[in-house]
Amino acid sequence: MFDKILIANRGEIALRVIRACREMGIQSVAVHSTADSDAMHVRMADEAICIGPPSAMQSYLSVPAIISACEITGAQAIHPGYGFLSENANFVQILEDHDITFIGPSAEHIRVMGDKISAKDTMKKLGVPCVPGSDGGVDTVEDALAVGIDFGYPVIVKATAGGGGRGMKLANSADEMETAFRTARAEAKAAFGNDEVYIEKYLGKPRHIEIQVFGDGKGNAVHLGERDCSLQRRHQKVFEEAPGPAIDPETRARIGKVCADAVAAINYIGAGTIEFLYEDGEFYFIEMNTRLQVEHSVTEGIFGVDLVREQIRVASGLPMSFAQEDLQINGHAIEVRLNAEKLPDFAPSPGTITQYHAPGGLGVRMDSALYDGYSIPPYYDSLIGKLIVHGRDREEAIARLSRALGELVVEGIETTTPLFDRLLMEDDIHTGNYTIHWLEKWLEAGGLNRE
Repeated sequence: MFDKILIANRGEIALRVIRACREMGIQSVAVHSTADSDAMHVRMADEAICIGPPSAMQSYLSVPAIISACEITGAQAIHPGYGFLSENANFVQILEDHDITFIGPSAEHIRVMGDKISAKDTMKKLGVPCVPGSDGGVDTVEDALAVGIDFGYPVIVKATAGGGGRGMKLANSADEMETAFRTARAEAKAAFGNDEVYIEKYLGKPRHIEIQVFGDGKGNAVHLGERDCSLQRRHQKVFEEAPGPAIDPETRARIGKVCADAVAAINYIGAGTIEFLYEDGEFYFIEMNTRLQVEHSVTEGIFGVDLVREQIRVASGLPMSFAQEDLQINGHAIEVRLNAEKLPDFAPSPGTITQYHAPGGLGVRMDSALYDGYSIPPYYDSLIGKLIVHGRDREEAIARLSRALGELVVEGIETTTPLFDRLLMEDDIHTGNYTIHWLEKWLEAGGLNRE
C-alpha cells in the first residue's frame, strides 16, 4: 500500500480523496494554485504545495509542476479526481516513466476510450451495443451527406475528441447537414485541437443511462448498476439518480454483465463508466469515461461501497474487496449539482461566502469545499457542491432531497439551488418520466418562473 498520495485536483473531489486516504492511514498531498491557497483541500491535506498561478494551464494542468510536487514530497502515487488531467494519456505515460503510480486505468485504455471512434470500434468488438452511424471519421460534406442518406435524418455530428457537448451539432435534414458539419468541425478544432468528426443516428427521446464498472487489471471486473443522468442542460448533467427509474432488474443484470465482461476482456483497472442512450428498451453506447465520475456518490449510496478507497486498493496491487454477488442494491439515491451560478441565465457567480450551513440528518451527504468566508475564485468550474440523499425507495429519497434543500444555506453568492426546488414541484420528476431533452424544454417553457 502507498505511504503518500498526491491529489492532482481541487475542490470537493480533492477533499473526497483526502478523506479516503485518511481512513486508510495514507498521507495526502494537496496541490494548489495561488488562487486556491485558502481552499479547504489545502487545509485538510497532510501536506500542501503551490504549483503555479491561477490559470489552470499553469497549475492544475501543468504536468512538470505536478511531477515536481511528487518528487519534492515523496508521493508514490497520484489520484487525478475528475477533470483536469484525469483522462490525459500522455500524463499517465509520463508518470509511468517516472515510476509514479497513476490511480486509474492505463495510458492505452485512456487513449483508446478518449477517441470516440476508436472507443466505439472497441466496444462493438466487445459486444457492447452502439448507435448506428459512420464507420469512422467523416472528412467531407459529401461523405456526411452520404451518411445521412444511409441512416436517415435526423443525425448528429460529433467531435471524435469531444466532451461536454462541444463539437456536437444536429442535422434534421440534408439542407442542414453542411452547416452542422462545418460548425462541428470548427468547434472541435477550437476546443480540442482536433477537427475530426463522426456521425450517428439521432435518437428522439432517449434517456442517458450509464453503467458503473470496476476492474482489477487482471481480467476481473464487476458492474455496480446504472445511474440515470437524463436531466441535463446543454449536455451538462445536473440531477443524477440510482437505480434508474426506467430500468428493471432483468435489464440491469443484462446490460451490466455486457459491460463488466467488456472491461474484463481488456484487463481494465479501476473505476470506469460506460455511457448509453436508452430508448425503447435498447441501449446505444456513446462513450466511456475512464475515471471517477462526479456522480459516483449515488452509486456509493445504494451499494455502501467506497469507490475511491477501491481505486487506491487496486492501484496498489491489492484485489477488489467485493465480487459481483456481493453487490446488492439498497434503496435509492439522488444527487443534485450545486453551481455558483445566477438564475435564470446560469451566469457564473463567484464571490465570498458570507454564511454556509450544510444540511444533515439521516441519509444526507453534502460533498463541498465551502466554508464561511471562503472566496470562490472565478478561474475554474462553477461546481461548489453536491447534495446526495439516500432513501429506502425513490419516494423517500425525493422527500429527503426536498427537506435537505430547505436546510441548505449558501449566502454571499447566487447558486442553482432554486432550480431544484422548482423541479421537485413537477409531476414528471416524481414519476421519473423524463428524457435528455426534458430539462431544456422545461427551461424554455419558463419552468423556473412557475409557482
